[in-house]
Amino acid sequence: MHTRAPAEGLAGLRETWRADVVSGFLVFLIALPLCLGISMASGFPPVAGILTAIVGGVVATFFGSAPLTIKGPAAGLIVIALGAVQDLGGGDPILGYRRALATIVIAGVIQVVFSLVRAGALGDLFPSSVVHGMLAAIGVIIIAKQVHVMLGVPGVSGEPLELLARIPASIASMNPEIVVIGTLSLIVLFGMPMLPWSWTKKIPPPLVVVVLAMSLASYFDLGHEHHYHVASHDYVVGPSFLVRLPGSLLSAITLPDFSSAFDATSIRYVVMFALVGSIESLLSAKAVDSLDPLKRRSDLDRDLLATGIGNVIAGMIGGLPMISEIVRSSANVNNGARTRLANFSHGVFLLLFVSVAPWLLQRIPLAALAAMLVYTGLRLASPQELARTWRIGREQMVIFGATLLVTLATDLLVGVLAGILVKTALHWRNGMPLRNVLRPHVEVIEDGEVTTLRIAQAAVFSNFLTIKRHLAQVPAQRSVVIDLSGTHIVDHTVMERLHELMDEWNLVGRQLEVIGLDAHRGLSEHPLAARKKALEVA
Repeated sequence: MHTRAPAEGLAGLRETWRADVVSGFLVFLIALPLCLGISMASGFPPVAGILTAIVGGVVATFFGSAPLTIKGPAAGLIVIALGAVQDLGGGDPILGYRRALATIVIAGVIQVVFSLVRAGALGDLFPSSVVHGMLAAIGVIIIAKQVHVMLGVPGVSGEPLELLARIPASIASMNPEIVVIGTLSLIVLFGMPMLPWSWTKKIPPPLVVVVLAMSLASYFDLGHEHHYHVASHDYVVGPSFLVRLPGSLLSAITLPDFSSAFDATSIRYVVMFALVGSIESLLSAKAVDSLDPLKRRSDLDRDLLATGIGNVIAGMIGGLPMISEIVRSSANVNNGARTRLANFSHGVFLLLFVSVAPWLLQRIPLAALAAMLVYTGLRLASPQELARTWRIGREQMVIFGATLLVTLATDLLVGVLAGILVKTALHWRNGMPLRNVLRPHVEVIEDGEVTTLRIAQAAVFSNFLTIKRHLAQVPAQRSVVIDLSGTHIVDHTVMERLHELMDEWNLVGRQLEVIGLDAHRGLSEHPLAARKKALEVA
C-alpha cells in the first residue's frame, strides 16, 4: 500500500506535528544519556554532547537537514575527538579541549564548502568494506576504553591495543558496586530488545538504564565518598563515579583556541573530522532514507550543509562534532516521525531539560554511560558484521581486516588509507588497468528512447563517481542500460551502488537496467559480490 507523503507548508505541519513531537520526545530520552557518555569518552566536558545535540536540533534543522535524521554527537567520532584533545593539549586537557574545538569549527567550514561543490557523492566513493572496517575498529577502541570505566577502575590510559591488554588487570582490581551498576546496565541494553512483550518495545532501553543506575547510585550512596569492604578488600566510592556538570548551560559555553589551528597536528584532525564525519553522516542519511516509509530521498548536499553549519556553531560554543546519527535517526523513524520537526523537538526537549534540571543529570553513574558505549561498540564491531563481510567475499574480509588492524595500530586516517590501497591492489591483481583507477572507459550510445552506457576494463569504487556523472546527464524521460560486458572487474561497491540506484529510479518511475555480466563469475555466492571475467585466473 502506498503511504501518502505529508503535505508541504503549514498544512503539512498540522497534519504531522503530533507524531513528530512525540517522536522528538522519545528520541530525547535516548539522546540525553548517549550525549553525556560520548562527551566523556571523547575527553570533552559531559555537557558538550548536549550542546551539540541542541544545535543539531534547534539550528541545523533549518538549513535543509534530511527529513528524518537526528543531528548530534556520534560514537564514531569519539576516537578522533579524544585524540585531538590529547595531542593538541600537550598534557593540558583544558587547552586540548579548546584547541580541538578550533579544529571542529574549521572542519565545519570545510563541510560547508563540500556541500557547495556538491560533494554529497562522497558517500558513494568509499568502499563498503573499508567503511565497515573503520567502524569496527572504532567499536573495538570504544570497548577498550570504556570497559575500564564500567569496572570502576579510573585513570587507565594508553593506545587501543594496550587498553585491551589491561582488561584482565582491571577485572582483578574492579570495584564491586560500580561493576553491579555497569553489568546490570549492559544486561538491560542487550536484554530488553529480546523481550517478547510488545509494550516493552515502546520504552527506550537507555531510559531504563538511567533510572536503574540512578536508583543503584542512591542505594550505594555514591553522592558521598566512603569506604566499604567486600571479602576483606577495601573499596572507595563517591561523587567521582557520577556525572559532573556546570551550574548552568551558559557557564558551560567554551570558546575555541585557534592559536595552533594551522599546525600539522591540527590540520590532521581537521581532515579527519571533515572526512570521517562527512562520510559517516552521509552514510547514515542514506541508511535512514532506506527506512523512510514515504520513500523520500534526501538532498545529501543540503544535509551536508546543515551538518557543516551545525559544526561551526557547536565548535564555537564548546560542543562535540555533529553528524546525522544512525541509532537515534532509526529510533525516530520507528517512532513514527514524518518531518524535520522531530529533530527540532528533540533539540528543544534537551535544551529545556538541561536548563531546568541539570542537578538530576549529576546523579547518573559514569558506569551506566560506559555500559551504553560498550554496547554501542559491540554493535559496531559485531560478529554479524564480520559474517556479512565474509559472505560477500573473502577479498572483502582482507580489506575489512586490513582497515581494522591498521586503524587499531595507528589511527583512523592511516587505517582508511590502508584499506583503500589494499582494495586497489586486489583490483589490479584481478585485471584492472592502472589507468582506470580513477577514470573508467565509458561509451555513451543513444538508440531511440534508450541510452546505453558501455563500460570497459574496470568498474570499481574509485571510478564510480564518473559513471554516476554520466548517468546524471541522461534526460529523465529516457531509459538507461549499463552494459558491463567489456569489463574485466566489477567490484562489490559498484554492484551495491548500482543496486541502490535501480531501487531509487524505480521509485520515481525510471528504468535502469544492468547487463553484460553473463561472462563474469562472482567472487562469492552473494548477489552483490564482486565480478570478474570467468576466463581469467585469480
